[in-house]
Amino acid sequence: MREQTAPEIPGWLRFVLVCDRAGSAWYIGTGFFFAPVLAIVSPWPTVTAVCWVIIGLAGLWLGLLGIAMATGLAIVLRSNTQIPEDYWRSIIDYPPSSRPGVTTRPDSRPASV
Repeated sequence: MREQTAPEIPGWLRFVLVCDRAGSAWYIGTGFFFAPVLAIVSPWPTVTAVCWVIIGLAGLWLGLLGIAMATGLAIVLRSNTQIPEDYWRSIIDYPPSSRPGVTTRPDSRPASV
């Protein structure tokens, strides 16, 4: 039998996951900004249309990131590779865990307590 090595997680997947996370937060945050702006500029149809185009392009970019993210995760799933917890923690800026299964929260107790 031939020994197979597990393929690595695609390098571009980290970029896509980080951009999707940051872009989603940005998109929701600017939604609070664009709502009053759209109300203020509603008398000017050209300016309103430009605002909607900006909103639409940002939404399209997030949609494309979502497709790329689904593709990358499907590649990892198809290769039967498990993404380690430290990989996920590095994307959301958590400190790496010192031991598997041990939380880094100071007030945490085991579930059996």
